[in-house]
Amino acid sequence: MMAVCQATSLPSLLAKARRVYRESFGDTEPDIAVSAPGRVNLIGEHTDYNEGLVLPMALPMVTVVVGSQTADTSVSIVTAAEEADEPRRVDFPLPQDSNPLTPGEPKWANYVKGVIQHYRAGPLPGFRAVIASNVPLGGGLSSSASLEVAVYTFLQQICSDDNDLVAKALACQKAEHTFASMPCGIMDQFISVMGKEGHALLIDCRSLEATLVPLTNPGVVILITNSNVRHSLTGSEYPSRRRQCEEAARALGKASLREASMEDLEAAKDRLDSETSRRARHVIGEIARTARAAEALRAGEYREFGRLMVESHHSLRDDYDVSCPELDQLVAAAMEVEGVHGSRMTGGGFGGCTVTLLEASAVDRATQHIQLAGDPDSEGRLEDSDADREAWCSNGGSSGSVRRSIAGQPRSISLHLQREPEP
Repeated sequence: MMAVCQATSLPSLLAKARRVYRESFGDTEPDIAVSAPGRVNLIGEHTDYNEGLVLPMALPMVTVVVGSQTADTSVSIVTAAEEADEPRRVDFPLPQDSNPLTPGEPKWANYVKGVIQHYRAGPLPGFRAVIASNVPLGGGLSSSASLEVAVYTFLQQICSDDNDLVAKALACQKAEHTFASMPCGIMDQFISVMGKEGHALLIDCRSLEATLVPLTNPGVVILITNSNVRHSLTGSEYPSRRRQCEEAARALGKASLREASMEDLEAAKDRLDSETSRRARHVIGEIARTARAAEALRAGEYREFGRLMVESHHSLRDDYDVSCPELDQLVAAAMEVEGVHGSRMTGGGFGGCTVTLLEASAVDRATQHIQLAGDPDSEGRLEDSDADREAWCSNGGSSGSVRRSIAGQPRSISLHLQREPEP
């Protein structure tokens, strides 16, 4: 069975947020509307908190915040996300020196509270707002940073700060550390603040320097495939990886693994257990791969870039242990298609998405092959709708969507593989 529908565009997302605002706050219209993008990391995984290099790009998937300033000192926030935990409306007073905000339930509101608490100007006025997003939750496309940056951008409209972009990203990172208990690196917030259309962004997470890398060849496409295996990085696995990296750096006598080489790791093998050694091997290798990948992208050497992507995935799977069977299957299926240069898991891992670099002429073959690999008995195919040309295919209990921009320059394409909920 084939079902075709249109993608959620930014105008549609804004219309939804405004509708929810009217329903929530007495049929009044919001005065302010802002947005911030999600991201896909092309290469450089689990290197940001090791002061390494990362190469993400901003996505047309965004979080929007609409709202208005109020005359009191209270905050009312509503989320339009059906996946969010309850309640979907929270009301609380603005923080005071003697009464700061603290994290609690619902979890989605902690990201908002953290940004308010760490906002770099003040005093903030009261406000009410609605949040809506088309960045998949738990998909490895940085829905949390998109939310944080959107909220910060909203606060800038009602209480201006100094417009320091690096400081803005750092404040949003601090919000995630302190209110979501997620010890993330700086990549996600940085690219959401500083991403530019038609470019990837090479970020040095030690110096915080950022260099735009053009990605404007219309013959090359980025395909994002969502396994729809939801991940949660605030559990034990992500903090454990970070601790192991810090232990490895100490054993090597380095401030961080950014300063280490494979020769340093080999020399310290008697001081590290095998698991910690494998974690360090991934990070050291991934930093070097990212530097080479940025050069390959600048030079238009897409096959070399793709080779490095596959090497990255194998390292994440075998040394960092953050892949899963669903992600491995998606990468393997993509690499079977002629015209695909490379594919890898993206994001923190344990589910989420893969990112694939391929020729534009291979898009239809690749999307169909990936779907069929997940359901060998299916005879479904992908069709294009108008506008953003999104098609959802339903085949034997699984479905997929493809979304592509037709504005002339290459954009990302997203393929979502819907999975039946487990009993």
